[in-house]
Amino acid sequence: MQYRDDIKSGTKLSALGFGCMRLPRGINARIDLDKTEKLIMSAIEKGVNYFDTAYLYGGSEVALGEALSRNNARGKVYVATKLPHQKCTKYEDFDRVFNIQLERLKTDYIDYYLIHNISDIAGWETLRAIGIERWIEEKKTSGQIRQIGFSFHGARDGFLSLLDEYPWDFCQIQYNYMNETYQAGRVGLEKANRLGIPVIVMEPLLGGKLANGLPKKAQAIFREADAARTPAAWAMRWIWNDPAVTVVLSGMNSMEQLDDNVKTAETAIPGAFTVKEAKTIAAVADVFREAYKIPCTGCNYCMPCPHGVNIPGCFAGYNASYANGFITGISQYLTSTGVNHPEKSGSARGCVKCRECEKKCPQHIEISRVMGTVAKKMEPFWLRAIVKVAMSGRKKDKK
Repeated sequence: MQYRDDIKSGTKLSALGFGCMRLPRGINARIDLDKTEKLIMSAIEKGVNYFDTAYLYGGSEVALGEALSRNNARGKVYVATKLPHQKCTKYEDFDRVFNIQLERLKTDYIDYYLIHNISDIAGWETLRAIGIERWIEEKKTSGQIRQIGFSFHGARDGFLSLLDEYPWDFCQIQYNYMNETYQAGRVGLEKANRLGIPVIVMEPLLGGKLANGLPKKAQAIFREADAARTPAAWAMRWIWNDPAVTVVLSGMNSMEQLDDNVKTAETAIPGAFTVKEAKTIAAVADVFREAYKIPCTGCNYCMPCPHGVNIPGCFAGYNASYANGFITGISQYLTSTGVNHPEKSGSARGCVKCRECEKKCPQHIEISRVMGTVAKKMEPFWLRAIVKVAMSGRKKDKK
């Protein structure tokens, strides 16, 4: 495993971090603890020492805490989790949430604690007003929090300003070869580095789209360049080439993904990316940009929709119709949204433009506007006619 220095604390962190938002789940949608434990322990054995979770990652903190506790492995790793600041309206809320997290994680301290999803100065000022700085100081003095940082989903100027607002120990940004100028972007990465603030990278594969969701033309470009290297390895190598990056988080949920990432991390040192490799990435990015119309990462922060719309499913099917062909896209859309079951459909036509989802979207997608476009393409008149006839037949059968 390759290790990189946390330039603030001097700690050596594995270049590959384990993102715990997409842990293996069973058919009941609950985290499969046995599979998760095996995956986490295998990662530790292979040298991964940074594990990232959050209060809002349903069941994730509990699963990570249980896996580490069962194997007496807490002292072998650095645990990062996040404060859901929207749930904190008064000073006492900080401790209330934090204590729940300690209990879930079966620990009495957090190595890397982040203010979750701060997107601008206004959000930080709101927390300041109820005493967040005093609370942080108390927790760091007691040793319950070792390093304090923030994760960011917002416009670049907001990130640049936030870096100057507090003596942060680290920060976390979305960064990949499709998001070089998006959100914090390269400009933000470089400023954080100049200030001596370690940068943790999330969404290196854009919610998996840069691994298994690439258009066929993009896949062909990668195969021609290096048939043995996976698309995920290309994406990870591109990020690790930058010495300003400390840790790259990957939401691994299989041994195959873990093994591929570990293998890549061993050789993806800063400056190892060649000019030829950079041209290959640029060519793939051009193809991807044409194919993917909606920048949804499938994080599910927008869910549940109060009106039952499967927002990530709608967007995934729509994007797939461009990236992998209309037949593939419509098939994915039908499966995800249940259009053929109107009484419980999660289709785009169910959107009433309440905009509740837009307040939660880290990518700042204008969901209520885009849903109209999705519905128009993915639910053409002939499909609605077929569904209507099918439903009419079902009603007759029931009689």
